[in-house]
Amino acid sequence: MITYEWLYLLAGAFFALWAVRSWTDGRRGNAGFWALLAASFLLGSHLSDLVNGGLVLAMVVIAGLGRVKRSDPPTTTPVQRQQSATRLGNRLFLPALIVPLTAVAGTLLYNYTPLGQTGLFEARRETLILFGIGVIAALIAAMVWLRPPLMAPAEEGRRLLDSIGWAAILPQLLAALGAVFALAGVGDIIGSIAGGIIPEGSVLLAVVVFALGMALFTMIMGNAFAAFPVMAAAIGIPLLVEEYGGNPAVIGAVGMLAGFCGTLLTPMAANFNIVPAALLGLRDQNGVIRQQVGTAVPLWMCNVVIIYVGAFVLWN
Repeated sequence: MITYEWLYLLAGAFFALWAVRSWTDGRRGNAGFWALLAASFLLGSHLSDLVNGGLVLAMVVIAGLGRVKRSDPPTTTPVQRQQSATRLGNRLFLPALIVPLTAVAGTLLYNYTPLGQTGLFEARRETLILFGIGVIAALIAAMVWLRPPLMAPAEEGRRLLDSIGWAAILPQLLAALGAVFALAGVGDIIGSIAGGIIPEGSVLLAVVVFALGMALFTMIMGNAFAAFPVMAAAIGIPLLVEEYGGNPAVIGAVGMLAGFCGTLLTPMAANFNIVPAALLGLRDQNGVIRQQVGTAVPLWMCNVVIIYVGAFVLWN
């Protein structure tokens, strides 16, 4: 059986490779940071919480001291890249399409055909595992088709990660923060406050408060994965699902999308909004956010309607 652990090993192997390449380039800070991250992926399931916490704190120290620097490893030359782009045009994006196609088509085939009876994938992890398989398939297809230097994928991946720096793992850290908040009872506190505000039986208002809370907590914490455990414990599960009988799949999926609307509006989502502005050399640090307001607000309104209609009107 292919389990979730395999994905951790795959990601850890890539981080370990980037750590080795950074070390050989003399970038000791980068090497240490990615090596610690690789250790957390490769060994985290077998280490104690204290040791895993120590790995995270060590990464914070390296990043805080500014030891993670941008790199420019040699891969293909600018002339080669320009020639390839001119010759292939938008066909260059074809390998990238393999990833979502593998995840979606593979999940449907596995769940709705006899393949699901084989027990090949860990239960409820099929899509994520197939996503990882899609990444490998896309990489192999790109290598066979484009024939770049053998180390080009590793070096390009390292260049991109080093450009983003510590913010590349911000979603992972914020998701863990959301779990901590949920365990600390923040969701229960918010739920009690919301219960005193929302009139009994007002499903639409409860949906609005849930979606608004997802967006606002995402803006505060920087990532919808951090906001979701809090808002699910506060309103999503006890009120929308258990009391009003809403469709949990719609509430969960579209609630996350409502949170992502907040991602578009906050500098706390540094890896999405601040780092790109820096990489593009924009004069306005919040230029990316300003351009996204016109998308985020209408999209949030659409999410409210989808939750209300899909989870309650059509469900009941």
